[in-house]
Amino acid sequence: MSSERPFEIQRIDHVVLRVQDLPRAVRFYCDVLGCTVARERPSLGMVHLHAGESLIDLISVDGPLGIKGGAAPGREGRNVEHVCLRVEPFDAEQVRVHLQGLQVELSGPAERNYGAEGDGLSLRLRDPDGNSVELKGRSNDCGC
Repeated sequence: MSSERPFEIQRIDHVVLRVQDLPRAVRFYCDVLGCTVARERPSLGMVHLHAGESLIDLISVDGPLGIKGGAAPGREGRNVEHVCLRVEPFDAEQVRVHLQGLQVELSGPAERNYGAEGDGLSLRLRDPDGNSVELKGRSNDCGC
């Protein structure tokens, strides 16, 4: 087996989440987190969202693609552990105030976590379908 690969991973291109209420999920990711709609594909029950240089694809659990995944995500079963979105600037208190103003609860205080750029502060929350979303600041960012 050769150790030479014909490619190098550059970044996450996209993440696909199955959701129970597609319009509600689109509103959350756009209005709360600042994503923008890149493309809508109603025939597939799918919406592609710009998330910085990456995409978050949302598919309806009862749509042509989503139905293949079985039961909807919930408290006892999720599609993914979490999705981490690198955000800037990252001020933990400003993020907390922003989310509270939108009635979005955080899963706890800011914590230092390891990511693609190294250790940095992050906050966690849940989207309307219970998927965990981590908002991560710059590596070694104090969050002040």
